[in-house]
This record gives sequence, C-alpha cells and structure tokens, in this order.
Amino acid sequence: MTSAADEHRVVAADFTRHVRSMAPGDWGNPAPCEGWVARDVVRHLVTWFPAFVASGAGVELPRGPSVDVDPVAAWTVHADGVQALLDDPGTADRVLENPHIGVLPLDQAVDRFYTVDVFLHTWDLARAGGLAETLDAGRCARLLDAMLPLDDVLRASGEYGPRVEVPETADVQTRLLAFIGRAP
Repeated sequence: MTSAADEHRVVAADFTRHVRSMAPGDWGNPAPCEGWVARDVVRHLVTWFPAFVASGAGVELPRGPSVDVDPVAAWTVHADGVQALLDDPGTADRVLENPHIGVLPLDQAVDRFYTVDVFLHTWDLARAGGLAETLDAGRCARLLDAMLPLDDVLRASGEYGPRVEVPETADVQTRLLAFIGRAP
C-alpha cells in the first residue's frame, strides 16, 4: 500500500508536468468540465482544498499568486504545500472533521478526496492543453472499483456529471472517465 504522501507525490508530479507543458495561450482553452477553461482546472484545485483543510483540520496551506496572474506558480506553491503537509510526521496524528464525511485521519482525507481529484483533473487539463491524455491504468482501475459501489452517493453529491455510456470492452481509463461524466 502506497502512503498518502507517496501517492500525492506521484499524482501531483504528473499534474505538474501537464501544468508546465501548457503554452501561455492555452490557459483559456475549453476544458471538459462544462463552463471551464484550462485555468479553471487549476483554480478549482488551489481553491477548494485549502478551504477544506482549513475548516476541517485547522491547516493553513501556503498561497501562491492568483491563477489569473500565474497558473503555473499558483499550482506549484499549492502542490508543494500539500506535499509538505503530507511529508510532515505530525500529520499522522491529525484528523479532519467534516459534516459530510465525518472524522478521518488527515492524510487519508487528503488521499481520498484531494489526490483523487488531482488525478481525475489531470485528464481535463491535458485535454484542454492538447497534451497526452493517458492516465495510469492501475490507478484508474482502483478508482473505478472503489467508485462503482458509490454511484448513487457520488451522483447525489453534484460533483460528478451523468454517467456516459461506453462499451464494456472500453479500456479502464475510458470507463473511469465515462463513470465520472466525461465524454472521452
């Protein structure tokens, strides 16, 4: 089993590679999330998560420049702050409390909610930037297996679009993306 810190390190590194590969003019390109452009994918990640850990665990993450000014630096400062949190030995003793999810060890909450979000949005950013859209197949399979039994709960959250129908023979990345409402 990979630690939450190691999982984030791998997933964030792939997202960072995509962020750094974006041409300056690509940040306004449409993203697969309705109404979003590439810049909004980064904005989403650097906005919701700091509020989540601040309210649930009293953790203040470092803030970089505005995504509108410098999306690369905004992401880098944010990702480095999350990694520092996960690498801090004291994090193992912290919990996150949230009315929707209850009480969880902080590192598990980061892994389950945030790192998964970064992984899924890697595809969105890649698509917006015309970059390689291949996600790790093993990670896709693990996520899909974990998410399938939660279909009703995930749909009710409003965080996922309607499931897109794809052939059962589709590869695991396509099935995962279709499950979360993307049209691969």
